[in-house]
Amino acid sequence: MPNYAQVIVDVKAMQTNRPYTYQIPAELKDQIQVGMRVVVPFGKGDRKVQGFVVELSEKVTFADQIEPKQIEALMDLTPVLNEEALALADHLARETFAFKIRCLQVMLPNVMRASYSKGLRLLPTASSELKQFFGAKEELEFSAERFSKAEQALLRKAQKAGQLEVIYHVKDRARVKKTKFLTSLVTRQNYAEFKAKVRKNATKQLDLLAFLAAKSGQELLQAQVQAQLDLTASQLKKASESGWIKQFERETYRDPTQTKDYGQSVPKILTAEQKNAVDQITSAVKQAQATTFLLQGVTGSGKTEVYLQTIARVLEQKKQALMLVPEISLTPQMVARVKARFGKQVALLHSALSDGERYDEWRRIERGEASVVVGARSAIFAPLTDLGVIIIDEEHETSYKQEDMPRYQAKEVALWRAKYHNCPVVLGSATPALETRARAQKGLYTHLQLTKRINGDNLPEVTLVDMRKAKLTAPDPDFSKEMLEALAKCLQRKEQAVLMLNRRGYSAFVMCRECGFVLKCPNCDVSLTLHMDTHSMKCHYCGHEEAIPHVCPQCHSRKIYYYGTGTQKIEEKLNQLLPDAQILRMDVDTTRKKGAHERILQQFGAKQANILLGTQMIAKGLDFPDVTLVGVLNADTALEFPDYRASERTFQLLTQVSGRAGRADKKGHVVIQTYNPEHYAIQLACQQNYERFFFQEMQLRHLNDYPPYYYTIKITVSAESENLAAKESFLIKKQLAQCLSADAIILGPTPSAIMRIKNRFYYQLVIKYKHEQALESYLEELVIQSQRGEKKGLQVVVDRDPVNFLT
Repeated sequence: MPNYAQVIVDVKAMQTNRPYTYQIPAELKDQIQVGMRVVVPFGKGDRKVQGFVVELSEKVTFADQIEPKQIEALMDLTPVLNEEALALADHLARETFAFKIRCLQVMLPNVMRASYSKGLRLLPTASSELKQFFGAKEELEFSAERFSKAEQALLRKAQKAGQLEVIYHVKDRARVKKTKFLTSLVTRQNYAEFKAKVRKNATKQLDLLAFLAAKSGQELLQAQVQAQLDLTASQLKKASESGWIKQFERETYRDPTQTKDYGQSVPKILTAEQKNAVDQITSAVKQAQATTFLLQGVTGSGKTEVYLQTIARVLEQKKQALMLVPEISLTPQMVARVKARFGKQVALLHSALSDGERYDEWRRIERGEASVVVGARSAIFAPLTDLGVIIIDEEHETSYKQEDMPRYQAKEVALWRAKYHNCPVVLGSATPALETRARAQKGLYTHLQLTKRINGDNLPEVTLVDMRKAKLTAPDPDFSKEMLEALAKCLQRKEQAVLMLNRRGYSAFVMCRECGFVLKCPNCDVSLTLHMDTHSMKCHYCGHEEAIPHVCPQCHSRKIYYYGTGTQKIEEKLNQLLPDAQILRMDVDTTRKKGAHERILQQFGAKQANILLGTQMIAKGLDFPDVTLVGVLNADTALEFPDYRASERTFQLLTQVSGRAGRADKKGHVVIQTYNPEHYAIQLACQQNYERFFFQEMQLRHLNDYPPYYYTIKITVSAESENLAAKESFLIKKQLAQCLSADAIILGPTPSAIMRIKNRFYYQLVIKYKHEQALESYLEELVIQSQRGEKKGLQVVVDRDPVNFLT
């Protein structure tokens, strides 16, 4: 039996990736297992913290001969992390320069992360004054907000005098849902006896008795019985006391889709290209090969059907399937298709679920009750134990990269898990990331192509509008004559249109025409965005909000004007320009509430609106047969960013949104408005010519030493003082110069594109390299040592293969 446990503890101060040794109490020795969560004392005050058991042993060697502290309690009956998860946590900690505790926590639902509280307990030596303060209670929960400064002084004095002790509590927030049921005990034999005891005018009791007689011996959902017979809980409790029913509770799952009927879909007949793709992937499944496939298919070519039929074959092999979609906006339609094909075998994991729903879905997966998982980025950690395939739809999307520690890339985690399970990975996209396409070019990935649309039609016709010229005759600054005519014709044909503007809000900023004053966020180096629905100015970085100014704060002029255009303003203009149009707007502001994405898409699918207006969340994955027109109001928004991927993102976004048109029997048309019509990304997106874009962009990347020719690491230093952030970033550069070879390139340090966010100043360095042996160990040590600077507000973040160079 093990005597000692190695535990990774959850502490904020000076975290380390090494475990701490704890003694296992005798009563826990036959229960404790690797992968369990435990409560342990930590530090001088022995405060209680959560930890994860990563190793058990009979003996350990102590250099200082100090006997280790004991584990306080087990938080689980069985391990919550298996052998694979523990190994993956080690890998993530190394690859993402993260602390192992964060890597372990990211694999579990939020409710399984502990919450902590501090309590004060009276000791026998307590003074009468202190006892009076506590009243009848032996323990008080402590928080600084709860007690006045005088009361806090009293408590500190009492603690020093040994009259009370501070105790710490670790709480598991995970709660199992219990549902009330009842069983009818009324039979033919006792019905008359029960009825004789009921007054003749007690109609509700008589109705209940008759109902129970008809349901004799059956288990019934109490809520349904109450609703059907219009009864209260107390009336049913009285029936239980009379011996009519037996009441009990049973654990039930919170099912996020239980009220929805997805119907039942059947596999479609595959084209030759689709069949070839399914056969090759299935062959890798059967042969247990960790092959990576790039499934590159033009928009509307039937990639989803390839996914579904691949999953079906995986299930035939008695294995499990994991499918990722990049954004929550894509989830409703994809979930509907997967649920319609595989029913109750499907579990969902994404941010739109409540904490309780995520916990229950996780438990269904962990218990082997679900064989197919569909979800966003974090679903890559789903506790599937016999993976047969991992599918990543729209693999080029940047949302697969986690922006907080651990800064993992879901695609890289998928490749690691595929090797562990010996199963294939399918990366699907019409516009693959350049790095992915380059690996396919080299033969590292197997390249599968779908070159034709399922409906047999050509890709939609594209009209490119040069707004530099069009605005001279345009009926509105945001709508060219071509765009409005196309919209009007679409509405006349009783068809639907999708309009994209990748900027939410009403106006980008407000400015005084007298003195040029622009209202900026007091916490960030950005202008505030006007939101008409809330009649306020908002910061999209820190959330600061204030009233719309009507007088200039600088010169007191009333000449305040709104500049720039967001989706709210476009919606208002459309209602004026096309009064007969029914418009649905889909952006961050209209989809904050749970289920909002799905409701908007259902309304549009039911033709309750003929125009769907939104940001880039409407650009990908949506499939509506009556959408024949796609309009892009400003194709240049992504080109504005100071990022080497700006052209790639513009090409991808335009190609993806164009693909929403003409996906069924009706011909599609795309109108793209731009102030940069000559730009190669826009030109090639209009032609849907990915191959030419790929080779042209690769040449530019090669000339400028960017991925996939170089690896990149971004180091961001932030502090409440610009001087402190700059000083630390230059010190890091000096240290880097000592450990890097002459082949590596260091860019910076420079202020970040937005230097101040939430009153913190940001500086960054970018390292471009191919092979640097000393770099990894330096960065690992940098992350650990940087914790010392956190006391003075200094933070250092290391991000491997960053997708965002703006902050």
